Amino acid sequence: MFRRVVRQSKFRHVFGQAVKNDQCYDDIRVSRVTWDSSFCAVNPKFVAIIIEASGGGAFLVLPLHKLAATKLNCVWTESNCCLILPNLYSNGLLLHWRALLTEDFTIYGHSELSPVSFPEPFPPCAAIGCEKGWGPVDSGSMGDSVVLMCALDILNQVEVTGRIDKSYPTVCGHTGPVLDIDWCPHNDQVIASGSEDCTVMVWQIPENGLALPLSEPAVVLEGHSKRVGIVSWHPTARNVLLSAGCDNLIIVWNVGTGEAMINLEDMHQDMIYSVCWNHNGSLICTTSKDKKIRVIDPRKEKITVEKDKAHEGARPMRAIFLSDGKIFTTGFSRMSERQVALWNPQNMDEPIALHELDSSNGVLLPFYDPDTNVVYLCGKGDSSIRYFEVTEETPYVHFLNTYSSKEPQRGMGYMPKRGLDVNKCEISRSHFNDGNTDWTCIQSQKFKRQKLIDRFYKLQERKCEPIIMTVPRKSDLFQDDLYPDTAGPDAALEAEDWFEGKNADPILISLKHGYIPGKNRDLKVVKKNFLDNKLAVKKKVENAGPGNKPASSTPSIQNEAKLDEILKEIRTLKDLIGSQDKRVAKLEEQMSKIAI
Repeated sequence: MFRRVVRQSKFRHVFGQAVKNDQCYDDIRVSRVTWDSSFCAVNPKFVAIIIEASGGGAFLVLPLHKLAATKLNCVWTESNCCLILPNLYSNGLLLHWRALLTEDFTIYGHSELSPVSFPEPFPPCAAIGCEKGWGPVDSGSMGDSVVLMCALDILNQVEVTGRIDKSYPTVCGHTGPVLDIDWCPHNDQVIASGSEDCTVMVWQIPENGLALPLSEPAVVLEGHSKRVGIVSWHPTARNVLLSAGCDNLIIVWNVGTGEAMINLEDMHQDMIYSVCWNHNGSLICTTSKDKKIRVIDPRKEKITVEKDKAHEGARPMRAIFLSDGKIFTTGFSRMSERQVALWNPQNMDEPIALHELDSSNGVLLPFYDPDTNVVYLCGKGDSSIRYFEVTEETPYVHFLNTYSSKEPQRGMGYMPKRGLDVNKCEISRSHFNDGNTDWTCIQSQKFKRQKLIDRFYKLQERKCEPIIMTVPRKSDLFQDDLYPDTAGPDAALEAEDWFEGKNADPILISLKHGYIPGKNRDLKVVKKNFLDNKLAVKKKVENAGPGNKPASSTPSIQNEAKLDEILKEIRTLKDLIGSQDKRVAKLEEQMSKIAI
């Protein structure tokens, strides 16, 4: 009888590798604040890093790419009829390819480029975007009889890396250290930040990055009485933001109006460690210092599931929703051993799987790839990244591999799938120089291809180091099993629709032809008049039955109470001013009599 010894999985050979030093970000003063957040957020356009700053809190926003002119030397050879375009950049990645000129004078180049036809025996240079003419050159060491050559200037996107100057502009509007940042999934130029100054700020980043320090946020959200350590955008609804603070309060905001729509009070009796939305944003999962996991319906303001002592250790826990609704947690045992567990929210009595890892004391930060069902664990202070695959087969949580390095990590950023170049194929190359130009030729037979499936940004003491996760594949074609349709940048719902009770899954996009970012619309904040809102809420409460309380009535009633308090204070001040006026008039009368 056949017995399978090795589990079949396309992710068994996931391999992590750091990029070269010239592709890292150096001389970054990463924040030293004692808070267990990732300190880094990444999207397809920018990487944001919380840094040390005097006189308040700040974070860097670095563009991943910039436009730069690239000079290409195009050579047409007589012997093998080939057009060589070395050093061509595409989407910020260096591509080396050779275009063959066939008898019908059609050039076929990189698989992403369409063929270019030439009507004349010698290709006119203007046909490929250059107004300069061809000119004869010597063959050099190429071994061919080179007859024509022309230099092109093409504008391309190139990676922005290297040393970050100390005077580089920052986002610096907070008066206390920044604790957490999160990019909006529906607008790559909008980022939210929470700080020790008890505020949440939402920022609009210029399209090409910061040229000057940014100190004026698009909107300031005030509602917490203690520091705000968690900010998280809704995965499918536009302009819906969640914040959690050390006042044990969770607030769900409508960023478009600057209002606190939902206040989850009296649900947590101790500090909140983590908050995570589920796949469509209908539920949230929280962990707190009281060792409880809670699944909450925020619009009903109701705890649907609660588990006490999910991990018995005193160190912080983390919990995330998986795409199938299960909950993945990290924590510590009573003996301070780090653990991972998988839970079914329908039955939280016992975990589906529970594994002990090691005895380190660093908090494990989980990063989940919903397209591949792979969970990456990055421990603060560790120098490694573990990754696991979650399946329906026992033991359900399968260890894949570990990426290890020498330097410990202080934080980690995770790139969304749409920010990856899925067509990138790592190929062994050889370089040679003809005395004038550095040529690159592809070794045509023996390839070593690695398909990029995930990308991390590891924060060290004074450095941000990108780490790529790859899977070996024999073909350089698009891999449907590695790159299923993934969540795109379009919102499935507007904020008002979600607050009214509607749900929608993320709008998926295909990565087969690569992700092309569209034009991001500016964040517009239209704050409502509290007086108009007061009348609207009164009508809503009168029309609603006792069992049909509107979801937004609680914050509106709070606003009404604040308004009444302000009006009362104004009346008191008016009475005080009136009494002082009488007293002043009486004193003036007495002075006039003395003068007489």
